[in-house]
Amino acid sequence: MQNRQLRAAQINHVDNGTMQVQVTSAVGMVPVEDARVTISYTGDPESKLEQISTDADGQSEVLTLAAPPLEYSMEPEQPVQPYAEYTVEVEAEGYQPVSIEGVDVFSGELSLQNVRMEPLEVSEDELKNIVIPANTLFGNFPPKIAEAEIKPIDESGEIVLSRVVIPEYVVVHDGTPGDSTAGDYYVKYKDYIKNVASSEIYATWPDSTIRANILAIMSFTLNRVYTEWYRNKGYDFTITSSTAYDHKWVYGRNYFASISRVVDEMFTNFLSRPNVKQPILTQYCDGQRVTCPNWLSQWGSKYLGDQNYSAIEILRYYYGSNMYINEAEEISGIPASWPRENLQIGSSGDKVRQMQEQLNRIAQVYTSIPRITADGSFGPATERAVKRFQSVFGLPQTGVVDYSTWYKISEIYVGVTRIAELV
Repeated sequence: MQNRQLRAAQINHVDNGTMQVQVTSAVGMVPVEDARVTISYTGDPESKLEQISTDADGQSEVLTLAAPPLEYSMEPEQPVQPYAEYTVEVEAEGYQPVSIEGVDVFSGELSLQNVRMEPLEVSEDELKNIVIPANTLFGNFPPKIAEAEIKPIDESGEIVLSRVVIPEYVVVHDGTPGDSTAGDYYVKYKDYIKNVASSEIYATWPDSTIRANILAIMSFTLNRVYTEWYRNKGYDFTITSSTAYDHKWVYGRNYFASISRVVDEMFTNFLSRPNVKQPILTQYCDGQRVTCPNWLSQWGSKYLGDQNYSAIEILRYYYGSNMYINEAEEISGIPASWPRENLQIGSSGDKVRQMQEQLNRIAQVYTSIPRITADGSFGPATERAVKRFQSVFGLPQTGVVDYSTWYKISEIYVGVTRIAELV
C-alpha cells in the first residue's frame, strides 16, 4: 500500500525537486566522463525517466524530478513519505556498473548522488547494487541506548588524545558493535556527517534547525574520536551505523545541497561545557515516536526553527544554558590551515600561491577548471578558476576563497594527489 501511495504522489505531484549525479573512479578521484546515467522510479525499473551522460568533470546535468508536496516533510506522522525515491543506474566503459535504489528527492531541494565506480581490473562483480533505506524519521529504527554525555577521564586508557582534532577519516562499522559480519568503511569525516544528517533529518527544515542537528551529530562523533571509545573496547573502528549505539550512516547514499553547505561551513565545530575538554556526547531522538528528556528532539528542533530560534538557542533549549559551540584546534590531512581571511581579487602572498598550485593540480584531473599562473597574485584568471572549481564541487560561485572553499580545495587536492594515505 505504501509503495502505491508513494507512486501516486509521484505521478500526481504538485512539487519538484532536483538531482545531480557525480561519477568518479574508486581509484583516486578521477571523474568518469561519458558515463551513462539512467533514472527511474524505485520499484518500477521500467519507468525510464531520464537517460543522460556525464561531462568531463563526471557530472550530470541538474535534473528536475517529481517530489511530494513540501508540507509532507513539515509535520510528523504523514500518511505518505515526504520524499520521492528514484533508482540511479550508471554504466561506463571499463567500469563495473552501479545501481543505487532509493535515492530520495525532496520538494525544492537539490539531491547530490556521488557514484564511485570500480575499474573492471580491480573488481570481478557484474553489478554493484546499493539500496538506501528510509530516513530514520519515516522508517523504524532502534532508539538510542542512553549513555553519559561526558566520559570519565580517570579510567586508565579511556582518553588517549590530548586535544580535539578533526580526523580526515572515520572508520564506520556498518552494523552493531558486536556484529563481526558487518563491513568497515573508511569515510571522510565531512562526508560522514553529510551522510548521517541526510539520513536522519529532512533537508527542507529551517537552516537553524539543520545547523543545530549537525552540531549535535558532529559533537557526538568527535566524542567517539576523542575518547577512542570503540578502540578502547578492542574494536578496530571509530563509530557504528547503528541508531541504538551511534548514528544512521548508509553506504552509498545521496546527501543534500542544503546540508552539504552547512557541514562545509561548520565542520571544525563541536559542543562544549565549561571546564570539560572533550566534545559533549550530544544524544537525541525524533521526539515523536520516541521521547528523550534532556536530549535534543529532532521534530522539536524543527518547530523551534520555525519560531526563528538560532542554532545555539535550539541546542540550549534542550541541553541547557551552559552549552557552547567550540572549534577544534587541528584538522588532519590538509596541507595548510585557512589563512583566517578570504582570498580574493587583490590578495597576494604565499597562501595565494599555494592555493593556485593546488588548483592547477586539480585542473589536471577536472579539466574544465582553467589553468592559471601560480604567481601569488589573485587576479581575474584566478577568480575564474575559483568560480569553476566552486561550480564543480557544489559551492556558491563567488570567486572568493573563503573558509569552505579553502578546505574543499585542500580536500580535493589531497584526493587527486593521493597525499592522504590510510594507515
